[in-house]
Amino acid sequence: MQQRERSSSESLFWPVVWAVALHTLMFAMLFVSFAFAPDLPPARPVVQATLYQLKSQSQATTQTNQKIAGEAKKTAAPQYETEQLEQKKAEQQKQAAAKAAEQKKADEVRKAEAAKKADAAKADAAEKQAEAAKKAAEQKKKADIAKKQAADEAAKKKAAEDAKKKAAEEAKKKAAEEAKKKAAAEAAKKKAADDAKKKAAQEASRKAAEDKKAAALAELLSDEVGHQQALAETLGDQVAGNLDDLIIKLITESWQRPMSARSGMSVALLIQMLPDGTITNASVTRSSGDAAFDSSAVQAVRNVGRIAEMQQLDRATFDRLYRQRAVLFKPEN
Repeated sequence: MQQRERSSSESLFWPVVWAVALHTLMFAMLFVSFAFAPDLPPARPVVQATLYQLKSQSQATTQTNQKIAGEAKKTAAPQYETEQLEQKKAEQQKQAAAKAAEQKKADEVRKAEAAKKADAAKADAAEKQAEAAKKAAEQKKKADIAKKQAADEAAKKKAAEDAKKKAAEEAKKKAAEEAKKKAAAEAAKKKAADDAKKKAAQEASRKAAEDKKAAALAELLSDEVGHQQALAETLGDQVAGNLDDLIIKLITESWQRPMSARSGMSVALLIQMLPDGTITNASVTRSSGDAAFDSSAVQAVRNVGRIAEMQQLDRATFDRLYRQRAVLFKPEN
């Protein structure tokens, strides 16, 4: 009987060992799968145990199996608790990691929003600064335009004043020139009148002298030859005296008084003439000591040019008295 029970026990040993090994392997695989499986809602593990019973099992075998099953159940309970604790710990770590990730994400969002706000504030400040710079530039441009306009107005005003001043000066100058021209015209007119008056007086004097000479010649022709000769010599001297006065008068009228001429000066001149009264030369025989005065006296003689009254003299009287005639010229006479 004991041998029979023993043989039965021996026949169940290996199946039990294999069953325990199989369950242990299954528990190990479940633990590994839980460790590497994605996060899922927690589920209670189902442990299945299969007991192979043979028809020939006895009560001892049944007890042994029950004992083995109890042992397996006791072994699985702590393992399950450990798995639950590890799963809970993993869940907590996962939640902590998720919370940290969410916190990090929230921090990043806050940082991004803060950076965005900072960029917006910076852009707003830059825009305001650009607007202020633009406004300042416009104001400067307006100020420059106003300044330029003021300068242009001042330049135009100055130009107008200068033009007005120049026009006034031109008008004044023109008026002075007109007055000068008018005065010169009046002076020329007066001089022309004086010259005409002097010329008329000279013509009257010359005509009177000619009439007197003609009368004297007529009287000479009517007398006897001797009487005529004596009378001719007397009248020749008289005529010569009149001609000297005429010569001095003509020279004085054509004389231009120099600035250096003074009373008391005198210059001796030698006048050379032809019988028709043409003056051929005038030279200084004794100087006054003032070259300007001497030159003015010589030029005055040359300006006379011709004395037509010389034709009234006979050739002998002319050759004796006026072929070469000495004249003493003084400023006062």
